[in-house]
Formats: sequence, C-alpha cells, structure tokens
Amino acid sequence: MLLLPGFGPPFIAERRALVPIALVAHLVGGLTALVLGPWQLNSRLRARAIGRHRWMGRGYVLAVLIGGLGALGLAPLSEEGLVTHVGFGLLAVLWLTATFMAYMRIRAGDPARHRVWMIRSYALTLAAVMLRIYLPLSQVAGIPFADAYQVVAWLCWVPNLVVAEWLVLRRQPGAGEVAA
Repeated sequence: MLLLPGFGPPFIAERRALVPIALVAHLVGGLTALVLGPWQLNSRLRARAIGRHRWMGRGYVLAVLIGGLGALGLAPLSEEGLVTHVGFGLLAVLWLTATFMAYMRIRAGDPARHRVWMIRSYALTLAAVMLRIYLPLSQVAGIPFADAYQVVAWLCWVPNLVVAEWLVLRRQPGAGEVAA
C-alpha cells in the first residue's frame, strides 16, 4: 500500500519522489522476506521438501539483499535525524550481514550454524512488523511522533535480536557457548 500515490504519511510521499527505487526495493524485498521466512524456519516443511526449502531460501536471500540495499538507501533519509539514521542503518547492515552469514554457513555445509544465522536474520526481518506495532501504540499513548520514532528506530529490532540470541543460546548443548 505504501507504494500507492497518496497513501501513507507525507514523508513516505517524499521518499517515493526522492528515492523511488530504494523505497520499492525495501518494501518489496522486505515483504517477500517476511512471507518466506516462516516457511524457512518450519522444520517439518524443511524435512519433507528440502528442495523447496532451498529454492525458498534462495528467494529469501535475494529478498533480503534487495530489501536491505533499499533500506541502506533510505536510512540516511529517515525522519527525526541522526538517531533514526543510525538505528535504521545499523538494522540494514545487520540484516544483510546475518543473511550473508547464513548463506555462507550453508554453502560451507554447516546447517547448525546456518540455522543460528537464519534465526538472527528473521528476527531482524520482523523489525518491520514491530515498527508497525510500536509506532501506532506510541501515538495512542500520546507520545509525540518525533520522540517515538527515535526510540522505535531501535526498539523495533534490538529486542528481536536479544530474543533471537536467547533462543540460540537455549538450543546450545553447552551452557554459555555461542555459535558464531
């Protein structure tokens, strides 16, 4: 919907005019990654249809690459200044990095570490969902947009990554071991 002229807040219309390719790449890539991610994390589907898992995985990696590069183009133009530029920019870099690491781990024949990196990657993908939860809640709570947006630029992904790390550590056979 954000791709449609006249839809969304005024700053989205500005981005559509200023950096249309980055906006489209980010929205289409991000949405595709959001849709493919749960199927990739489903162990039953993976066990029954490994070929489909691999093709969907390639699609997920391509979607993150497109969406992440679009995000890098948009981050310096985010509303409310340096705090949001850095928050969204770091999210984009970590999203691309986690996905690249997952890809490299599976190419190296290391499915356990691949899984760990994919958990991190999808946790970062879910930042889009969390932003769309936290921002309206902040508005309902009466927090001024400028203040809320600076916090949400970080709140939409940092807790996700913390939960992902908790899940990863919980699954490790040795206490305190971190899978890289």
